[in-house]
Amino acid sequence: MSNNRVSRRQFLNYTLTGVGGFMAAGMLMPMVRFAIDPVLQKAEGGDFIPTDKKVAELTEVPVRVDFSFEQVDGWYTSDVTSFVWVYKEGDKLIALSPVCKHLGCTVSWAGTPDHKDQFFCPCHAGRYKKNGENIKGTPPLGPLDEFETREKDGLLQIGKTRPNTLV
Repeated sequence: MSNNRVSRRQFLNYTLTGVGGFMAAGMLMPMVRFAIDPVLQKAEGGDFIPTDKKVAELTEVPVRVDFSFEQVDGWYTSDVTSFVWVYKEGDKLIALSPVCKHLGCTVSWAGTPDHKDQFFCPCHAGRYKKNGENIKGTPPLGPLDEFETREKDGLLQIGKTRPNTLV
């Protein structure tokens, strides 16, 4: 008969190692799950967000078009409402971001009587041409971003933002 007895010191080492490993796994598992959970979730609905704006109603004058989408941050889901400036150029739909490239304020179309055919940022008097190009000598250092657009069932859909391709 062989002597396979475990000493008290070995027993305590095994027990403490097991309990410590269990506790470490309990602390690390939520962190690992938090890191990989968004990757494992299925994307729904595609890249385009529907709006209520009929494409047939759009003209060469930019109009504000609101849209809402669901944003997921970890496990928190919120409804976000935003808008774009949309107009037609021939048969092409143009959607521009309302966010000024200077400090992130919101631009408006024909914001002042002196600038009827321009986007105007009231924060620091930034101005943009109709195609989103920043006017030299005003604070913005770059053009307004552009959104992808498409028409589905006669209604406008807004896609991802991209750098301005019109200027």
